[in-house]
Amino acid sequence: MQAGQPDKLSETTLQSRQHHNKEHYNQQKANSNLKMSTEEHVWRAHIVKCLRERNRKECENFKEIIEQNNRLIDHVAQLKSDNLKLSVENEQLRSAVSTGGSGTGVQGAAVATLEKKLLSQQEELIELHKRKGENSQLIVDLNMKVEQQRIAMSEKEHSLAEEQTNNNRLRAEVHLLHSSLEELKKLNNTLLDEHTALQLAFSSLEDKMRGIQDENRCLVERLMRHKSKDADKLNEENESIIRKRSAKLKRDLEDAVREPSNSAPTSGNRNSTSPAQFVGGGMITDDDFDEATINGAMEAIGIDDTEYFNARFTAGELRPSLDALKASGYLGQANPTKILMKFEAHENESHAVRWSPVERMVATGGADRKVKLWDIGKNSTEPRAVLSGSSAGINSVDFDSTGAYILGTSNDYGARVWTVMDNRLRHTLTGHSGKVMAAKYVQEPIKVVTGSHDRTLKIWDLRSIACIETKFAGSSCNDLVTTDSLGSTIISGHYDKKIRFWDIRTEKQADDVLMPAKITSLDLSKDCNYLICSVRDDTIKLLDLRKNQVISTFTNEHFKISCDFARASFNSNGLKIACGSADGAIYIWNVNGFLETTLKGHSTAVNAVSWSPNHNELASVGKSKRCIIYSDS
Repeated sequence: MQAGQPDKLSETTLQSRQHHNKEHYNQQKANSNLKMSTEEHVWRAHIVKCLRERNRKECENFKEIIEQNNRLIDHVAQLKSDNLKLSVENEQLRSAVSTGGSGTGVQGAAVATLEKKLLSQQEELIELHKRKGENSQLIVDLNMKVEQQRIAMSEKEHSLAEEQTNNNRLRAEVHLLHSSLEELKKLNNTLLDEHTALQLAFSSLEDKMRGIQDENRCLVERLMRHKSKDADKLNEENESIIRKRSAKLKRDLEDAVREPSNSAPTSGNRNSTSPAQFVGGGMITDDDFDEATINGAMEAIGIDDTEYFNARFTAGELRPSLDALKASGYLGQANPTKILMKFEAHENESHAVRWSPVERMVATGGADRKVKLWDIGKNSTEPRAVLSGSSAGINSVDFDSTGAYILGTSNDYGARVWTVMDNRLRHTLTGHSGKVMAAKYVQEPIKVVTGSHDRTLKIWDLRSIACIETKFAGSSCNDLVTTDSLGSTIISGHYDKKIRFWDIRTEKQADDVLMPAKITSLDLSKDCNYLICSVRDDTIKLLDLRKNQVISTFTNEHFKISCDFARASFNSNGLKIACGSADGAIYIWNVNGFLETTLKGHSTAVNAVSWSPNHNELASVGKSKRCIIYSDS
């Protein structure tokens, strides 16, 4: 028991120190509270508030541990007190036993019991010290965790401050964007008002334009009626003059036959026997032509002397005129018989060719899905531009009247518009369910009409890039033309052998013209009075549109239409017709019905030809890759 005495003292000392520290802490707290209560300044109260808040935050986490520790300390103090009492009692009993001799058995049993109780109290005290050490270590660990949490909290506060700054910046940006949006809304409203005003002005101008167009059409129709009347009168006068001259020639011939034979040499100076005396309605003397020129003209026309004089001195159907001789090349423009250029236009078969209306330039289209532009003026065999965008072979090409746009049709059921200046694809017109064979401008450059194998014609508005009207023909369309720049009448040639006339002003269809076989191409003369039609029976028909009648047929025993889309063409003055043949030749007729010449150069069938509108030149393409340009010089 004496060995445990230092433990008792140390425990008593520890308990007294803890009690002293607690009283000192309470005293300092009371003094600080008294001092702070007497302070008048606000910042001190703020500091106290902060300290209390910190004290609350720091003590809140350890409140239970502190309470448990305090209970343990009180329990230890109580046990120490009990242990001290027991020690005193034990010493008293020992002293009593030592002084009184041997005690009774009862007292020995009591001492043994007290010693056991003391041992149990000491063991319990040791256990409590052990638990106190564990609690102290737990407090240290929790203090470290608190410090870590404080550091993490400071970092989060710093991050929160940065996010708050960023949030304020974003709020300022949002405010600026809202302001900008309001300004844009005001500007948009202004532009909408301006657009509405412009739309109203445009509608007014469009109505005015329609009125002017209607008036113009009426004036054109009146003019055409007057011209038709004038033409009929002029034809009647010419026929009357021809009949009178024919009767006079007959009388002169009879007088010449009655004259004696010795006067025959002098009769050559008379008008009745002078060759080519009446040509084109004018008086031509023998001095105007020599014998070789007349013989050459007769040979080119294909008549002998008897036919010539019968035509001269009778009112028969065969009557050569000055125009016929000029068309033969003897008295006027020669045929383009010389090859100016020859080059490979496409990678395989070439389908279409067309001259520019303003430049010495040719556009070709082929099965390689490309449209190519060739500068003939520079005599270059390299393409000036290659226009792409089609996904199938090109069937036809055409320029607008200004030469600024080029229109191409394709087997991919579409048509496309390119600009010549920058070679860019501007519009793609899709909506047919069959390959598109032909396209022309209508009311250029606003509208386009296309003809397809789906048995329809479609009119497209290039401003909205939409189909505005569909005409159901009932048969596949191989080619089409328009009668004027306004496109008031559309003429289409079809697989069912019919030429159809469509008036887009009245949406009515005029009477059809039936051909002997399916139609491969159409072409109009410059004055829009005559139409040529290539037919699959290997003939070319010439129609007078004023009467809607076939007035002439062009054919030759060697001439064969090459394919279902073979193209024939008028020359610029409408006096000659050219068309390619399956034997690789190009046949040129004059409008009077005579075959003037045959151009060679192609080794395979010729698909399309085109006359230059400004020069006496002819372009041709065929089933081979080659394009040939013919010229008269």
